[in-house]
Amino acid sequence: MSSSLPIYIVGLGPGDAERLPTQAYALLTSGLPVLLRTARHPVLTVDPLLTALQRLPVSALDDEYEQNPTFDDTYNAIVARVLRVHAAQGEMVYAVPGHPLLGETTVERLLQTTRKAGIPTRIIGAPSFVDACLEAIGVAVTSNLQVVDALTLHPEEAAPAEVLRTGSPLLLYQVHSREVASQTKLALMHAGYPDDFRVTIIRSAGIPGQETVQEVPLYTLDRDPNHDHLTSVWIPELPVEQRRKSFYDLVRVMARLRDPEGGCPWDLKQTHQTLRKYVLEEAYEVVEAIDRDDPDDLCEELGDLLLQVVFHAQLASEEGLFEADDVCATIVEKLIRRHPHVFGEVKVSGAEQVLTNWEAIKATEKAEKGKETPVSILDGITTSLPALMMALEVSKRAVKVGFEWSDMGGVLDKVEEEFAELRHEIEAGTSREKVAYELGDLLFTLVNVGRKFEIDPELALREQLTRFKRRFHHIEQRSAEASRALESLTLEEMEAFWQEAKSFEKQDKHRETSAVRSEENRQ
Repeated sequence: MSSSLPIYIVGLGPGDAERLPTQAYALLTSGLPVLLRTARHPVLTVDPLLTALQRLPVSALDDEYEQNPTFDDTYNAIVARVLRVHAAQGEMVYAVPGHPLLGETTVERLLQTTRKAGIPTRIIGAPSFVDACLEAIGVAVTSNLQVVDALTLHPEEAAPAEVLRTGSPLLLYQVHSREVASQTKLALMHAGYPDDFRVTIIRSAGIPGQETVQEVPLYTLDRDPNHDHLTSVWIPELPVEQRRKSFYDLVRVMARLRDPEGGCPWDLKQTHQTLRKYVLEEAYEVVEAIDRDDPDDLCEELGDLLLQVVFHAQLASEEGLFEADDVCATIVEKLIRRHPHVFGEVKVSGAEQVLTNWEAIKATEKAEKGKETPVSILDGITTSLPALMMALEVSKRAVKVGFEWSDMGGVLDKVEEEFAELRHEIEAGTSREKVAYELGDLLFTLVNVGRKFEIDPELALREQLTRFKRRFHHIEQRSAEASRALESLTLEEMEAFWQEAKSFEKQDKHRETSAVRSEENRQ
């Protein structure tokens, strides 16, 4: 049959036979082939339409929901069947509940396919389930209503602002089981709705004699066993004072602080250069929170670091350079581009290959941007890195081209050589500059010892400083217990307390190891 013959996509409305549009009724009873997405619709059970359909070439696609493992597969299979019927029989009707253009994934996919194939379609609208739900609860919507498929909500994921905006009323559909209701409840709580927030369950909206409306606390949403395919949930707009603050609230607060009219005088004085030191300070405080294994502190410190990002983005926005959204878009695009093994078809054998691919993609990006090819393999190392981190990166790059000791013995020999040279300069009473020179050589060689053992020297030193602080605090504590000023202790006394602290650390470590082994044995 010619593809110039149309597919009529007909809406059946929410369920009231009296509200079925005349044109829809005429097409359903015209004798054209009719495919029903589902026969489980109240309109289809009412005479005279029921009697008429029983005499016509009508098929329901409910079996696709049973045969396919996922909803995505089901929707694709339904679209494929509609197209097969059209190819074989030409002009036809595809009928769906409600309005065809609202909440109908099969219609969305069918329209995408028919446009590409040049197949004409005609939309025959009807009242939607949204109309029926709003009429059922008697709510006039004056702000941005969200209509969301409950099957798209996943409680284990952070609900992004574009999916669940707590500042707008929300209507969820396809809450068709207790399992979906449970997932919906958890996703709403995750998005910031309080456990006892009042929501409304709407069943059989728009169906005379069957429609019910029940307001319940959110935490009880999944306790009712009567959820079915005609169940929707209404969630009112969350009051401003109860809304969880988001990234965009931070952006707005920062813009307010920088407002020339009534902003903060200190914030208004800042520039990229004056803020530079705070970026480094906040980054180090994040590292300290990680070292302390303190989740609450880490959360707070990450917020402080994020503030620096937003602050710089606000300055750039005022200069017409870029916005906070551009910062987010840039890093998201980069992550997707540099992870083709996750977002593309590339296969990798392990973490090492991931890093190799990352560097190759990075080099390609620089070439496409017209950036000069580095003259040296050491070009591009950030000079603002802490010295130990920078030394490690320099060492790693040099090794890539074979500039490396043959074994660990060679590295240790070099450590002894550099230490001997440092000792010589110190004992010879030479200048401070020469001592600093030799000290630098020794430190760099020690960095290579760490690299050989895959030890980050920056972290190793930080851990040593933590041990030093803990042991020194022990000396201070023992001094206080003896009612003596710290300065009055002899070096021998301090050393004794130091060794005592080390002994306590070993005992604690032994107890921890024993506890772990006992737990492993129990398992």
